[in-house]
Amino acid sequence: MAKYILRRILTAIPMVLLITILCFALMHFAPYNAIDAMTTPKMSPETIELIKAKYGYDKPLFIQYLRWLNGILNGNFGYSIVTKQSIAGDLAVRIPNTIKLVLPAYGTAYILAIILGLLAGSHKNKAADKVIDGISSIAIAVPSFWFSMLLIFILGYKLKLLPIVGMHSVGKEASMADFLRHFIMPFITLTFAFLPANVKFVRSSTVTQFSEDYVLVQRAFGASRGEIMFKHVCKNVLLPIITRLGMALQLLVTGAIITETVFGWPGVGPYFIKAIQGMDYPIVMIVLVLSSSLVILGNLLSDILYCITDPRIREMG
Repeated sequence: MAKYILRRILTAIPMVLLITILCFALMHFAPYNAIDAMTTPKMSPETIELIKAKYGYDKPLFIQYLRWLNGILNGNFGYSIVTKQSIAGDLAVRIPNTIKLVLPAYGTAYILAIILGLLAGSHKNKAADKVIDGISSIAIAVPSFWFSMLLIFILGYKLKLLPIVGMHSVGKEASMADFLRHFIMPFITLTFAFLPANVKFVRSSTVTQFSEDYVLVQRAFGASRGEIMFKHVCKNVLLPIITRLGMALQLLVTGAIITETVFGWPGVGPYFIKAIQGMDYPIVMIVLVLSSSLVILGNLLSDILYCITDPRIREMG
């Protein structure tokens, strides 16, 4: 097992390195670069050259990449072109705010998806399955920003039950009750966004397992539906579900961009959107690298969990 995990880790390292190269190259070849964001048409060529020298943009491209990569490895993500603030400092504040929102929402959606997916899959083509699968199909087609605006209109504007934007009211930053009031609507939105796809995934895996021969054998021996479900089917459905769990790792950073922006939640979402609008390339590059790297790490986590839960993979390793 250790060899298998080590092999997967060694495979992930060059992939992360390739991601940094692609992100750097894409930003470099963009039509509007960092120098354009820091200069104006009225500046003299000498002033522009001084700005390039100050930020290292007068160096060859591979030197710029190596300096940028070295900064990332040392935790120095550089500075925002627009605000001049440390990107690492900004992310240190915003990433925990995003995690506070995304982690509970995805955890809730994940647990509900397992329950509803198993229920629907074990009652294929019956009333429970049709209702759950039908609602999930409709929910997938509903844009999260539209659902957010609906909640804001009903709960925030019409009924005035909950605050519309932000994570805290002014002067109540230490109040947990105030935080929860701001938390409810974006939490419901994200849970609604994460739930239907996971429900359909679990349902599909459950239906597949119930069509296997071992289920027919168990029924022939008089096993009840509950015994088949909890002693056999659930164990086999667990593996594909683990894949979804690992792939969700990158959601902890960029999983709520639209929802955070709509509700004014001070997470990575509004920070990233403003960086794109302001052509703040250092921020865009760091967020892209971070999000893409978490996808690789999520795959690695899924492989490790596979190895732990499936003896066959341990034997292969």
